[in-house]
Amino acid sequence: MSSYFTDLAQQYIDGEWRPGTGSWDIIDFNPYDGEKLASITIATVEEVDDAYRAAERAQKQWGATNAYARRAVFEKALAVIDEREAEITDVIIAELGGTRLKAAFELHLVREFLREAVQLALRPEGKIIPSPVDGKENRLYRVPVGVVGVISPFNFPFLLSVKSVAPALALGNGVVLKPHQNTPIVGGSLVAKIFEEAGLPGGLLNVVITDIAEIGDAFIEHPVPKVISFTGSDKVGRHVATVCAANFKRSVLELGGNSALVVLEDADIDYAVDAAVFSRYVHQGQVCMAANRVLVDRSIEAEFTEKFVAKVRTLKTGDPRDPQTVIGPVINASQADALSGVVEQAITEGATALVRGTTTDNLVEPSVLTGVPADSDLLRQEVFGPVVFLVPFDGEEEAVRIVNDTPYGLSGAVHTADVERGVNFAKQIDTGMFHVNDGTVHDEPLVPFGGEKHSGIGRLNGETTVDAFTTTKWISVQHGRSRFPF
Repeated sequence: MSSYFTDLAQQYIDGEWRPGTGSWDIIDFNPYDGEKLASITIATVEEVDDAYRAAERAQKQWGATNAYARRAVFEKALAVIDEREAEITDVIIAELGGTRLKAAFELHLVREFLREAVQLALRPEGKIIPSPVDGKENRLYRVPVGVVGVISPFNFPFLLSVKSVAPALALGNGVVLKPHQNTPIVGGSLVAKIFEEAGLPGGLLNVVITDIAEIGDAFIEHPVPKVISFTGSDKVGRHVATVCAANFKRSVLELGGNSALVVLEDADIDYAVDAAVFSRYVHQGQVCMAANRVLVDRSIEAEFTEKFVAKVRTLKTGDPRDPQTVIGPVINASQADALSGVVEQAITEGATALVRGTTTDNLVEPSVLTGVPADSDLLRQEVFGPVVFLVPFDGEEEAVRIVNDTPYGLSGAVHTADVERGVNFAKQIDTGMFHVNDGTVHDEPLVPFGGEKHSGIGRLNGETTVDAFTTTKWISVQHGRSRFPF
């Protein structure tokens, strides 16, 4: 077992590693074999306050630090990851049940976002805005918000913590990070350790490992953070948004999805099969952008289905440490039970299981279902695991209607021989992102990432990240003399 699980099983507050003082422990388990990885005494409301106050104190000097100096920290963080890649890979596999392919994919994206953070430190620009008043100069400054609270999920915890933490720091803010209870090391302590080794001044980044059963809404209600960046379910996201609004905070919400991959009649079927299988089954389907639904024009349904089912049957389920494994464990037993329930409900409603995987502990084999009734709630909700619904359609108009018939609007894809036909199709879908002739799972450092409807509020990446973690300040200078009416 990696030393990370012993060395980093603590809170990281004000530049110090220290145990929590809560009345109970979070037990960190390997979801594949049930091995106990770590025991972490939770942080209390008082420790959340300590973390925010430390970030507030440290941010003053950090925000005034030359952006070129801030940039050096992120360059060193990249070097730390390169040096520790093998160990970080093992930790991702152990704590998440992620396969080696998934770990490599997550590490690649983390590097990309850290490289963007290097540039982001230099990106905020001010403006001089004309005034109708003689002699007046209007200056618009882009300044840090101060402190950002980050809540990350269990599926891509390293990436989705870094994705908010790194740019928030690069833009001159302090940060307090609360990782998911199932991934406290990869999503929390590991991030802190990397930045500590990279020379980030103490207090700027704090990690509190805790649970709402202990702290309630203290993390989001606290008066210090001006922005809360949350990635998780729409149910929790709705609560976060409500509390933030009541406390005059901005929230950036990256929530769930119910993406569809659409195969039009002129598509390259073999390529569409490959894209659809990856889009559904990457990281056991525990991805907000995953293709829950695969829509196929009825004229090619038989050929597509045959090839799709054949490819799914080749996916190996098992030990994520095995390089041949494609489907590792889902994160916990409740997720596994919920997925079994989805398959059973679909079959009860009249669906046919073309592939019906078995469930052993947290290992859930792939299932492929067809014939789910059009009015079934299953087609409208997020399914967070290796279960897919094949849905035939007759013509583009019907496909558009089916894709949009969900409260979510995160990602999606369409396959067609005519690129502009695909673009026109994409324009009709109520999503924040849509891809032509590709998969549904994409994230790039410069492109705005986020959803519509219940899939979230706000965007991250590139210039939208600057908007998320900074604010504008107007300072005017009167070079002449103003005239006052009294």
